[in-house]
Amino acid sequence: MWVKRIREIWDPLASSGVDKKRAQEVPVTPQTQAPAYRLAYADEDFLCREELRPVRLQLELLKPEMTLGEYGICSTVVMFGGARIPEPGKDPWAAKNDVQKENLTKSSKYYEEARKFAQLCSIASKDTDYSEYVVVTGGGPGVMEAGNRGANDVDAPSIGLNIVLPHEQAPNEYVTPDLSLNFHYFAIRKMHFLLRAKAITVFPGGFGTMDELFETLTLIQTGRMERVPVILFGTEFWNTMFNFQALADYGTISPDDVDLFKIVETAEEAWDIIEKHYAD
Repeated sequence: MWVKRIREIWDPLASSGVDKKRAQEVPVTPQTQAPAYRLAYADEDFLCREELRPVRLQLELLKPEMTLGEYGICSTVVMFGGARIPEPGKDPWAAKNDVQKENLTKSSKYYEEARKFAQLCSIASKDTDYSEYVVVTGGGPGVMEAGNRGANDVDAPSIGLNIVLPHEQAPNEYVTPDLSLNFHYFAIRKMHFLLRAKAITVFPGGFGTMDELFETLTLIQTGRMERVPVILFGTEFWNTMFNFQALADYGTISPDDVDLFKIVETAEEAWDIIEKHYAD
């Protein structure tokens, strides 16, 4: 802490930012315009080379870590869920046929529950000066939008961890701008979801949601992550998609592993589980 403070007050060496500006002000010559002359840390083409992947991985780990740390965020409540879940009363934009339209329309109730749940988390977060229980989503539409929107409803900050995808995508409008982060690497993004997680909630979703759920359960099952509440919204959805008990009966997971998560229907049930867990 003191070393950092001293560096902020006095550093006799020219900073990288100062030298970046100086390098942009040099005379225009064939030498200064050549790619080889660019400062390595200011050369985007160089940083995007295949050999620099380890550096990019480190940068993508560090930038969100430093951003959230400087914002004073100590713990989060993670909200995973489908981008295709519509807001109640709106047509499901992703439906390709009548069956999908009917199912996605029914699932809009989870948009509303996600919004309510984020409100409950954010009200509790206010008591910690927004350092604990801060809502974090994937920053996109659907359930993610509902989570950030719920926080915004009660004037609380919330985090969005977006990712660059082949189709056009932008953060939803409810993410706190200073906490809207973008990723290239799925693996680093998932790490940041879990680094500060005090609870994981999972709403109906697709492949991405399933990937996030089962990686979380694997980390807890294998002792690589502290056991935190893992809460699934939607009894009908999850019991239709997976027969968790069958995995235990088959012997591919332990009988106790089915207790690593709870299934609920409402925001109040989910928040009650979290409150009781940390009260104990």
